Order: sequence, then C-alpha cells, then structure tokens
Amino acid sequence: MRLFLGLPVPEALIPPLLSVQEAVPLGRAVDEDNLHLTLVFLGEVSEAAAEELHEALDGRRLPRPVLAFDGLSTYGGDRARLLAVEIRPDPALNELQATCARAARAAGLALERRRFRPHVTLIRFGAGLSPRRQPELDGALTHVGTPVGSAQAQRLVLYRSHLGEGGADYEELAAYPLL
Repeated sequence: MRLFLGLPVPEALIPPLLSVQEAVPLGRAVDEDNLHLTLVFLGEVSEAAAEELHEALDGRRLPRPVLAFDGLSTYGGDRARLLAVEIRPDPALNELQATCARAARAAGLALERRRFRPHVTLIRFGAGLSPRRQPELDGALTHVGTPVGSAQAQRLVLYRSHLGEGGADYEELAAYPLL
C-alpha cells in the first residue's frame, strides 16, 4: 500500500484555494476532496507496518496546528511540476510532523530524508510546465494574488494513495483527533 500521513484542508480554507485553481488555466487542478498537507510520505508499506503505525498514533495526544497561507510557489525548478500554497511556519505543525516521523520510524519504516516544507498542492503540471507557458502562469498569478486564510487543523489522517491515469485518489484509512 502506498501511504502518507497528512492534514485535510479545513473547510473554511477551501474557497480561496478553489479561486486560485479557477484563475489558472494550466495544468490539472487537485480535486477539492484531495486537498491536504502531507506531513510524512511513507511510500510502500506492508499491512503489518501500517497497523503498527496506527497503534503508535491511536489515542496519542497530538498538537493542533494553525494552517495559515503564506504565498504561492511552484515546485520543480525550471520546469514547474506543481503550484502550491505555502503554509506559514507554526511550532505545533513542526511538532506534529516530527511526532509522525518518529512514529513511522518506530514502526520500522524508512523515511526519505527531505526538508519539511509545508504546502498544499493546488495544480499539477505533469512532466513540467514548458518555458513558453511560464508567462501564462505568471500572468494568471498576478491577477489572482495570494490566497488569504487561516484555520486550525482538526485531524491527522493516514491516507492510502491510489495512482491512476487521472492522477492520485486518496482514501482515508484512519483519522486521529488533534488536541
């Protein structure tokens, strides 16, 4: 199973994200139901390891971070592969991410070493946006501006990712309340 731990975007923050998606006439918008912030990508995980991770998180006191928008960014270098809204740094968010990573390692999962850069992916550009389309993206972003909003995350979710031709679809396997 291909798994990750993430935070669903709170309902109050969805309308400004949809406005950005509607204003950008390029790429493939992430479905509203799939908008989330990934805390830890777990990759391919056995059922036994997933159960061990679930037991490590179930009933644990987990911090409730504030998700506040902090600007739009592209990822992927010269050929942007996605457009995302950055999430402002928050001590509770960093603590939650570190707790999730420790629980995953305790369950025997080997995690990729990468810097945590909190964001919500809004639009995917497949193999990358061609340089000739970059001005079109820049123009759209100038008109839409930076989305505004903040809200407390309500729950942590263990997601299963199903890859298909139309992109990934996410299934909730377990949810953990944030306190």
